[in-house]
Amino acid sequence: MTATIEVSHLTKKFGGRTAVDDVSFTVARGEIFGFLGPNGAGKTTTVRMLGTLVAPTSGSAVVAGVPLDRAGAAEIRRRVSVMPEAPGLYRRLTVRENLEFFARLYGLPDRDSRIRQALESVGLSDRAQDPTGSLSKGLRQRTALARSLLTDPEVLFLDEPTSGLDPAATVEVLNLIAGMRDKGTTVLLTTHRLDEAERLCDRVAIMNTSLRAVGKPSELRAQLFSRSLSIITAAPLKDPARVFTGVADVREWRDVTSGGPAGYLLTVSDPALAAPAVTRALVAAAADVLFIGESRHTLEDVYLQLAGGEAGEKPADAKKELSR
Repeated sequence: MTATIEVSHLTKKFGGRTAVDDVSFTVARGEIFGFLGPNGAGKTTTVRMLGTLVAPTSGSAVVAGVPLDRAGAAEIRRRVSVMPEAPGLYRRLTVRENLEFFARLYGLPDRDSRIRQALESVGLSDRAQDPTGSLSKGLRQRTALARSLLTDPEVLFLDEPTSGLDPAATVEVLNLIAGMRDKGTTVLLTTHRLDEAERLCDRVAIMNTSLRAVGKPSELRAQLFSRSLSIITAAPLKDPARVFTGVADVREWRDVTSGGPAGYLLTVSDPALAAPAVTRALVAAAADVLFIGESRHTLEDVYLQLAGGEAGEKPADAKKELSR
């Protein structure tokens, strides 16, 4: 697919501190790309560089087809939109007055049409005359998203768009972001909510000053972790080694019982192939099987393996960096 963002060896230093260290990645057109990492990992600084808000110390990038340099900065700003964590709306103005103000500030033509389309996109047409200060935080976030859509951006940068929202408002905002992808807008999203990233993002970058990994969540799980079967039986097996040893596709097993029913974790090559053979072995051993299924690692497991705890800190058990 055509790349909308191409980043090559981007670095940003503030005095003696390196905030972003030699970062390279690409983002395809119409992709939702997630930036994950601890506080101070350089995520927001990277977004600010790509949005022309701060200049990189070294490296290069192309954003929406325009080189990231002084000559291209104005054109990039016309093609992208940035929604910060604190959207900076004027609470005494109505929703429509806020959008009118920013549309005039941007010098946009066809303001009425753009405002109407932006309000419809975020489901706020019926709240256009409400004072922004009277809205819930979720509705204010939707107003901020509407403001970001006024310019019909090719690339939308979202910095923690669901921060502080309740679950219902979070779902609404996430659905709106997914709708941007359906319209062909490229979205670069920074978030601390790993469940959101797993649900929403086509690919993620895990960052801790430098880039630790880039890929689909499923690909990162497959590269970092062995596939395994989780088994729960009503009572401990009398001789689990005899049950599991020699079963086709089972590489190793371990007892993971922690009170209550007995638990076993089997490392396998392909859970779909191993599960029937393991099930037959358990039946032959007269085991009362409560559960058997693939044990799935989450994006949180990947994050903890790669990102470490603090910005600039290397993960204690990280394998070699994954990047492409």
